[in-house]
Amino acid sequence: MLIKSSTTLRNDYNAVSALAHENDEPIYITKNGEGDLVVMSVDSYEAMTRSLNVRAKVLEAESQRLAGAATYTVDDVRAALEKKYAHA
Repeated sequence: MLIKSSTTLRNDYNAVSALAHENDEPIYITKNGEGDLVVMSVDSYEAMTRSLNVRAKVLEAESQRLAGAATYTVDDVRAALEKKYAHA
Protein backbone atom coordinates (compact mmCIF):
# COMPACT_ATOMS: atom_id res chain seq x y z
CA MET A 1 0.00 0.00 0.00
CA LEU A 2 1.37 3.37 -1.04
CA ILE A 3 0.66 6.33 1.24
CA LYS A 4 1.56 9.95 0.53
CA SER A 5 0.58 13.19 2.20
CA SER A 6 -1.54 15.85 0.53
CA THR A 7 1.53 18.11 0.78
CA THR A 8 3.49 15.67 -1.39
CA LEU A 9 0.67 15.62 -3.92
CA ARG A 10 0.50 19.41 -3.95
CA ASN A 11 4.26 20.01 -4.11
CA ASP A 12 5.35 17.10 -6.30
CA TYR A 13 2.41 16.02 -8.45
CA ASN A 14 4.70 14.64 -11.18
CA ALA A 15 6.38 12.24 -8.75
CA VAL A 16 3.04 11.00 -7.42
CA SER A 17 1.76 10.56 -10.98
CA ALA A 18 4.87 8.62 -11.98
CA LEU A 19 4.51 6.44 -8.88
CA ALA A 20 0.89 5.65 -9.75
CA HIS A 21 1.86 4.63 -13.29
CA GLU A 22 4.89 2.60 -12.23
CA ASN A 23 3.14 0.59 -9.52
CA ASP A 24 -0.32 0.13 -11.04
CA GLU A 25 -1.88 0.40 -7.61
CA PRO A 26 -3.75 3.10 -5.74
CA ILE A 27 -1.94 5.73 -3.71
CA TYR A 28 -3.65 6.74 -0.49
CA ILE A 29 -3.42 10.47 0.16
CA THR A 30 -3.56 11.65 3.74
CA LYS A 31 -4.57 15.02 5.12
CA ASN A 32 -3.48 15.86 8.66
CA GLY A 33 -2.51 12.21 9.15
CA GLU A 34 -5.93 10.85 8.20
CA GLY A 35 -6.98 9.13 4.97
CA ASP A 36 -8.52 11.60 2.54
CA LEU A 37 -8.24 10.50 -1.11
CA VAL A 38 -7.14 7.64 -3.31
CA VAL A 39 -5.23 8.41 -6.51
CA MET A 40 -4.59 5.94 -9.29
CA SER A 41 -3.63 5.91 -12.96
CA VAL A 42 -6.40 5.93 -15.54
CA ASP A 43 -5.24 2.52 -16.81
CA SER A 44 -5.49 1.02 -13.32
CA TYR A 45 -8.89 2.59 -12.79
CA GLU A 46 -10.24 1.28 -16.10
CA ALA A 47 -8.89 -2.22 -15.39
CA MET A 48 -10.52 -2.18 -11.95
CA THR A 49 -13.81 -0.97 -13.46
CA ARG A 50 -13.76 -3.71 -16.12
CA SER A 51 -13.09 -6.33 -13.47
CA LEU A 52 -15.95 -5.07 -11.29
CA ASN A 53 -18.32 -5.01 -14.27
CA VAL A 54 -17.47 -8.61 -15.18
CA ARG A 55 -17.93 -9.65 -11.57
CA ALA A 56 -21.34 -7.94 -11.46
CA LYS A 57 -22.43 -9.75 -14.63
CA VAL A 58 -21.32 -13.11 -13.25
CA LEU A 59 -23.19 -12.46 -9.99
CA GLU A 60 -26.31 -11.44 -11.93
CA ALA A 61 -26.14 -14.61 -14.05
CA GLU A 62 -25.68 -16.73 -10.93
CA SER A 63 -28.64 -15.01 -9.29
CA GLN A 64 -30.79 -15.75 -12.35
CA ARG A 65 -29.62 -19.37 -12.38
CA LEU A 66 -30.52 -19.80 -8.71
CA ALA A 67 -33.92 -18.22 -9.41
CA GLY A 68 -34.63 -20.95 -11.97
CA ALA A 69 -33.62 -19.36 -15.27
CA ALA A 70 -32.89 -21.81 -18.06
CA THR A 71 -29.31 -23.03 -18.27
CA TYR A 72 -27.43 -24.55 -21.19
CA THR A 73 -24.49 -26.90 -21.41
CA VAL A 74 -21.64 -26.34 -23.82
CA ASP A 75 -23.02 -29.17 -25.93
CA ASP A 76 -26.45 -27.49 -26.05
CA VAL A 77 -24.94 -24.22 -27.24
CA ARG A 78 -22.70 -25.95 -29.77
CA ALA A 79 -25.65 -27.86 -31.23
CA ALA A 80 -27.76 -24.70 -31.46
CA LEU A 81 -24.96 -22.81 -33.21
CA GLU A 82 -24.29 -25.68 -35.64
CA LYS A 83 -28.01 -25.79 -36.48
CA LYS A 84 -28.18 -22.04 -36.95
CA TYR A 85 -25.11 -21.82 -39.18
CA ALA A 86 -25.52 -25.13 -41.04
CA HIS A 87 -26.68 -23.28 -44.15
CA ALA A 88 -24.01 -20.59 -44.09
